[in-house]
Amino acid sequence: MTYLPNIQNDYWAILFFCALFFALLQLAYVFYFYARLAYRRPNTTTAPSHFPPVSVIIAARNESDNLYEHLPTILSQDYPQYEVIVVNNQSIDDSNWILTAFAQQFPQLKVVEISKSPHLKPGKKLPITLGIKAAAYEHFLLTDADCLPQSNQWIKQMITAIQANQQFVIGYSPFTKTKGFLNKLVRFDNTWQSASSFAFALGNLAFKANGRNLAYTKTLFQKVNGFKSHYAISPGDDDLLLQDALRYTKIAVVQDPTTFVRSAAPATLREWFSQKAKYHISSARYPFIKKLVLGIYPLSLIFFWISFVVLSFNMTYLPLAVSIFIGVLIFKWWLQGICFKRLGEQKLLFFFPFWDLFYSVLMPIIYYISERQKYYRW
Repeated sequence: MTYLPNIQNDYWAILFFCALFFALLQLAYVFYFYARLAYRRPNTTTAPSHFPPVSVIIAARNESDNLYEHLPTILSQDYPQYEVIVVNNQSIDDSNWILTAFAQQFPQLKVVEISKSPHLKPGKKLPITLGIKAAAYEHFLLTDADCLPQSNQWIKQMITAIQANQQFVIGYSPFTKTKGFLNKLVRFDNTWQSASSFAFALGNLAFKANGRNLAYTKTLFQKVNGFKSHYAISPGDDDLLLQDALRYTKIAVVQDPTTFVRSAAPATLREWFSQKAKYHISSARYPFIKKLVLGIYPLSLIFFWISFVVLSFNMTYLPLAVSIFIGVLIFKWWLQGICFKRLGEQKLLFFFPFWDLFYSVLMPIIYYISERQKYYRW
């Protein structure tokens, strides 16, 4: 048996060339997008001599514990002039009491109260809109109450990225590490999604933003008429706003560790599915070309695994099929691993071989379940 098979005009030959096509598609896809993030040069933007005033906007609902733990860090940033606006959305816990106490200690804290009403839509769009209306400044930086900035340079580094032609900035929000397999899985998925959103944005095909770490200008928000184009659905306060913003501005990517804001990972599968459902509801409104490009990777990955598994039953094609299969996995592991290191999650690299199989087999099932179930609540 030779290493290179004698290609014949049969079904096995057709399957081999299909497998080769999917392998090349995976390589091209990963190289074109993820190499941009993996080998991106450090940001050389010169810090301005004058930092513009900033409005930090936080939409919170029943987040008393998180507000108590995280607000002091947000209110103690190394930034010359900024305000923090917390929109307390129909909370029934101790949020109001905690915010009142903090407001007495920190004059830059503003509180916007939304009274409980059964007629209000779920989601963060109304709270964010009210927070923006209450904002005194042109530059906005958004996060969630359960997010903790990892340094006192968070505002400074995120706002520095805003330029005349880049008025929308996406940052990274890692999940906190805890014990258990689910935590590793959720953290890997979050890092994978973040790396993908950064890589695509650097490839001029931005598709996703994370509302836990996001900056844009009031002028841009007004140009796109806020959330008007997608106000009918609950999610989309980040990624669908990004889609509208692309008509007027480029997207800036910030991956400096000083800009990371860490939050608690979903503790149950149900919570994770809820996040997935939220994303799928909004992703259905992406432009067709983006849905097409985004669909190439998971579909080609599924057929990549299936075709090479089937080829492994043919001894003629087995050596070459195994070599190609392992080569593709190693290349992806290496390049996407560099992206993970850029985001400070290098320890999750050992999870990659399992993730590749998991993504191709089980993720479509999770997507189907998350779309069928009404998990999304806020």
